[in-house]
Amino acid sequence: MCGRYTLFETDELADRFDVDEAEMDALRDDLKKRYNIGPSQIVPTVVQRTDKPHLELMRWGFMPVWAHDPKAVFKYKTFNTRSEDVFDKPTWKKAIRQQRCLVPSNGFYEWLALPDGKQPFFIKPKDQELFAFAGIYNTWKDSEGLEWGTYSILTTTPNQDMERIHNRMPVILKPDDESRWLEPSNETPETIADLLRPYEDGMLDIYEVSRDVNTTRVDNDTLVLPINTQ
Repeated sequence: MCGRYTLFETDELADRFDVDEAEMDALRDDLKKRYNIGPSQIVPTVVQRTDKPHLELMRWGFMPVWAHDPKAVFKYKTFNTRSEDVFDKPTWKKAIRQQRCLVPSNGFYEWLALPDGKQPFFIKPKDQELFAFAGIYNTWKDSEGLEWGTYSILTTTPNQDMERIHNRMPVILKPDDESRWLEPSNETPETIADLLRPYEDGMLDIYEVSRDVNTTRVDNDTLVLPINTQ
């Protein structure tokens, strides 16, 4: 499960994901530093429809064509997609073959149930400051006829670092694998399924953070500080 994440190194998006600076400039007002991104919010993604990656703003929460109420994102938890189901379930199988995206991030949150309540942890790769989750996207039309790009983050089984906290984790791609994930011609499970794996054991930083992250109204850099430094 991945229900909250961050993206605060927005100035690095163009260089890191090989997108045009002109695209960055056009979206500059929307590329704010974010420390508590939640489902239904609009944030940057990277897609590749032709020969080059492009930066696009999308709403977090994959909206299937049959969904009419935006609240379906929460009812069906379509902000995450189990990688084990993605090639076969009708909701996802077109997107995994034709509509894959990168979801840029600087880290995500997960919660561990304790006797005094759920304790949030901040998690990030040790070898990547700005990285990408594997995502899939869809175009959804609301009741007023307005089209939205919507996306979901793929999840997999936890590695040894994560399993003490949760039984799922988001799929974090290595930089060398991102182009294969985006490549439009890779439409079969054989070409991309091996990318849907847990991150390497021992390669995640995980530490407790403030329970202020429990509400998306709080969105500042103190949320990613270890709790014993606050």
